[in-house]
Amino acid sequence: MADRADEQREDTPYYREGAGGWGSVEGMAKVLLGETPSAGVLDTLRVQNKPGGHMCTSCAWTKPKDPHPFEFCENGAKATIWDLTTARCGPDFFAKHTVTELLDWTDHDLEAEGRLTHPLRFNPATDRYEETTWDEAFAAIGAGLRALDPKSTVFYTSGRASLETSYLWQLFARAYGHNNLPDSSNMCHETTSVGLKRVIGSSVGTCVLEDFDQCDMILFFGQNTGTNSPRFLHPLQQAAQRGCRIVTFNPIREAGLVKFRNPQNPVQMALGTATQISETYLQVRPGGDIAALIGLIKRVLELEDEDGGILDHAFLREHTQGLDDLRAFARQTTWAQIESASGLTRAQLVPVAEAYARARAVIGVYGMGLTQHVHGSHSIAMLVNLLLLRGNIGRPGTGISPVRGHSNVQGQRTVGITEKPELAPIEQLRTMFGLNPPKETGHTTVEVAQGLLDGTVRAFLSLGGNFAHAISDTARVQPAWRDLALNVQIATKLNRSHLLTCENQWLLPCLVRAEEDIQATGPQAVSMEDSLSHIHGSLGRRTPASGMLRSEPAIVAGIAKATLDPNPRLLWDDWVGDYSKVRDLIEQTWPDTFGDFNARLTTPGGFYRGNAARDRQWKTESGRAEITVPPALTSLIGELGSGEYTLVTLRSNDQFNTTVYGYSDRLRGLKTDRMIVLMNPEEIARAGLREGQEVRLVCAHDDGHRREVAGLKVTAYDLPDRCLAAYYPEANPLVPVSLHDGLSKTPAYKGTPVRIEA
Repeated sequence: MADRADEQREDTPYYREGAGGWGSVEGMAKVLLGETPSAGVLDTLRVQNKPGGHMCTSCAWTKPKDPHPFEFCENGAKATIWDLTTARCGPDFFAKHTVTELLDWTDHDLEAEGRLTHPLRFNPATDRYEETTWDEAFAAIGAGLRALDPKSTVFYTSGRASLETSYLWQLFARAYGHNNLPDSSNMCHETTSVGLKRVIGSSVGTCVLEDFDQCDMILFFGQNTGTNSPRFLHPLQQAAQRGCRIVTFNPIREAGLVKFRNPQNPVQMALGTATQISETYLQVRPGGDIAALIGLIKRVLELEDEDGGILDHAFLREHTQGLDDLRAFARQTTWAQIESASGLTRAQLVPVAEAYARARAVIGVYGMGLTQHVHGSHSIAMLVNLLLLRGNIGRPGTGISPVRGHSNVQGQRTVGITEKPELAPIEQLRTMFGLNPPKETGHTTVEVAQGLLDGTVRAFLSLGGNFAHAISDTARVQPAWRDLALNVQIATKLNRSHLLTCENQWLLPCLVRAEEDIQATGPQAVSMEDSLSHIHGSLGRRTPASGMLRSEPAIVAGIAKATLDPNPRLLWDDWVGDYSKVRDLIEQTWPDTFGDFNARLTTPGGFYRGNAARDRQWKTESGRAEITVPPALTSLIGELGSGEYTLVTLRSNDQFNTTVYGYSDRLRGLKTDRMIVLMNPEEIARAGLREGQEVRLVCAHDDGHRREVAGLKVTAYDLPDRCLAAYYPEANPLVPVSLHDGLSKTPAYKGTPVRIEA
């Protein structure tokens, strides 16, 4: 494996052009031509992610106050085109197809049928969805909820729902009587919310966009910028061009962190030149990040012992505790142990550590490669440890920066979407609305899956998303959906979760963010929070796909009114008629965070909600930043046995979460169907396999249940030894619901032990 980012393994596929460039333009054009979008899509893209415009649903990367001429990326364009398709999936479609028949369709083909147009009720007698009215739907759903114990129900939130919708959703849940408010964060970055808060007192990252203009080193761990947040490539390119050293730790060589050709740079597009992003690219073993970080820390401490002047002693004395324990752990950990656990050599790690020791301002960036492990929280804590040694949190050009996926997944937590009552505005809701919110801890995603299996979850209401297909252990959990007493799915397009039907099942179509939302007081704007804690307003302008669609706030209010006893303080109709009144409620609930919310809604670049850790105020139990020691050198559940591999699940370049736009994984040099398993050529030979051979993967975590995915074709790829990769969500049946981070319960999608059966 090459360490230099621009050195590729020639005997396995890779993308030679780098991220961006004409390939990105071609990828957008392919979806544009194949999807037949509405006439206004180009105008929507023109103002996408700009002040006063529409905020993209594709990712949570921040929106600059001085936008580029085109402030959208390939995947952002795909998402908008996908939303604004002219294809329609109405009652006539469901009259032709039973639910049983649709279960055999691919995920791509289900969504390609287009936008849902009418409220639908599942009819078990005909095995079909049939048209209904909104009044009938609300009345029946309300009656179903009133007949159940509130604590047996779950209100799930997709990461796309706005701050306004999310606030009303959590208010409804708590007025009804539960804290079962899992969201997509439970499946991806909940490890950040729990693990980061434990060590620095903040549940979100500490960086703002300007920090990327001032740093001289960036350390990347487990994040695929080119596919998951391509607009981030602009500040990374600028950083690399001014001499910032970028080092990446990732099992897979992702094109976006190798090189980037800016589609908005005429010279680069014309000449075919690209900017090298990472100076060094180290293919750490899955779960080996803790060991790699200990290696960096060990060398930094050695340099301090040899020469002095490396650690920021004043900062450490004033702001941290635990250094002595970390120092002892690093000294007793041998380089042989570090190399074995990380898959990297001392010779690879030492130069990075020495560069870190010389750097003035360093940012640590990470993604789900760190969070989706059994010990993911400890991986994050180790990255914090490294940054704290030299005071790289709480001054310009420094910080820790988790990169979120869904466009408002961070903001939903900010406005009360949480299963943890201690993080919810319980007292404010009591004072403002005369409620008596429950104090019991609610369900995470993992606990919802367990509740489905044991029958304690009786109703599931989904505010967007494809929950049943996105969770772990899908093959075991999916049959349990049929036993629910009530299942309500609020959605824009048909997906697999809608086909796992119970007798009382409803499919309610809503507006997309780009569409005009007209209520009693006129067009309504919504808001969301990006990865860097800035709040942005978004205004849709496109004609809705159907006159029968309702906005998410209107649907939430309709169900709430049909469910709850009358309360003169719960003004659902007023709030739906004017979303600014919902923002007033949010401001009243969190005045320090959302002061002058409505006045600041269209602030260029968004308005910053603040972060105490950025100001070196540590809201931890000790009042200091905690330097911690990990329980093991790996974030995996344990050592691999003979014939076992670590499975990493991936999203393709033609995919957003469970939405599959097509079958090209261009940025990895792969053009195939999605039923493949990647492994390096040496591993293929050692396993006695051949490329193209069809195999079955079997989960090696023994808890009494056999889990397998068959029909996967062996594909040679540049991966570390004893590492396999397969696509998400196709590989989700292999991840046990019990295999998750110990603190956050985030499923171990990036660290599941498996065996291969030929």
